[in-house]
Amino acid sequence: MQAGRLYCHLQQESEWEGDMWGKNADFVGRDKFGNGARPPRAIQPPGTHYEYNDVRINRFSLSLLRLYGVALADVLKSTIMDPIGASSEWRWVPYANSIVDMNGKQIGSVSGGTRWGGGIWINSEDLARFGLFALNRGNWNGTQIMPAQWFRDAVTPSAHGPDYGYLWWLNTQRKQWPSGPATSFAALGNGSNIIWIDPDHDIVLVWRWYENNAMDGMIQRIEAAVK
Repeated sequence: MQAGRLYCHLQQESEWEGDMWGKNADFVGRDKFGNGARPPRAIQPPGTHYEYNDVRINRFSLSLLRLYGVALADVLKSTIMDPIGASSEWRWVPYANSIVDMNGKQIGSVSGGTRWGGGIWINSEDLARFGLFALNRGNWNGTQIMPAQWFRDAVTPSAHGPDYGYLWWLNTQRKQWPSGPATSFAALGNGSNIIWIDPDHDIVLVWRWYENNAMDGMIQRIEAAVK
């Protein structure tokens, strides 16, 4: 995969069009998004327009599967989850219809998020371990598992999505979490499951199934407790 295309997918700027596993990238209607529905618009050149879009991330996932040639869950397990001491309980689940042939072997192409039934199923302790791994920029107990520069780049705002990095939500403009520092960032899953990271105060917060409007209040209390 060419580097430019990789970054476009990571920053949700690929503008890819088409169907994946029975879902169309142009899922903008009220029946899918409710009040968050978006009107149809003209597709822009890749790398010029930000739009959060699960179907395009699913397409990215398939590209990575073809690049590695093995299930992405196995890649994640061997390169990150095992080295940071995660449990054996977590699973990265594909859709029932997202099975592809890889050199004669049937492998599930996993989804980027849990909308429509796929995604990572994981406990809070494993999420916290991953959050600490990200807080320490890929270092675990003194061992640099991933390049620190990758994590710096991952939380750098894109040109067209100032509150989004490489699949991380950012607080650059302090719109996501006004009570948190602009340097804070998060992995946010369907159903309001979050790993929120504040590098200024060495904080990793894992919170699950909360009301969306409660998050900033929680951050306000946490920040007050450490000041």
